[in-house]
Amino acid sequence: MKWMIIILIMMSLIGSMMWVMPTPRQKYQAALRMKAKTQGFLVQLEKVTGPRAKGEMEPVSKDMTAYRILREGLSRDEKNSFKTWQVFRIESIADIGLPAGWSWLDGERTLSDAQLEQLCEIIAKLPAGVFSLESTPIHVGVYWDEEGGEEVLDDLKGLLQQIAKSGF
Repeated sequence: MKWMIIILIMMSLIGSMMWVMPTPRQKYQAALRMKAKTQGFLVQLEKVTGPRAKGEMEPVSKDMTAYRILREGLSRDEKNSFKTWQVFRIESIADIGLPAGWSWLDGERTLSDAQLEQLCEIIAKLPAGVFSLESTPIHVGVYWDEEGGEEVLDDLKGLLQQIAKSGF
């Protein structure tokens, strides 16, 4: 009987330790986020609310990871006149100039035709796990589900830098 109690207590302790240990997915995310930080990304967990999809009453809200790179070299006047925009991988009414399946939340009709064309090219190169793409005077970023690993992270950095260098 004493052995049964000892075994039960040991199993309880081991079970508690296993419950506290990170899962393989959590380990993967931590390693990916650390790599992103070494590459110059700002990584934040945020609740993002997109536009209202066609046929829906409420907008879509998701808890996602934002990967952002800071803009550099903008003057005060450029920051003050900058046109902020954000697009989502959602089909809605506000989709002027965007590829099918993408919609504006902010900044519709503020980009020139050349900028829209460049944005569409960048959107076409985004991995399927990207939910949103945003540009502000402070940063350029994506909301991403973190699928695909470090090679996708490298691709995202290149695409975000392309937007930042283009100035829109």
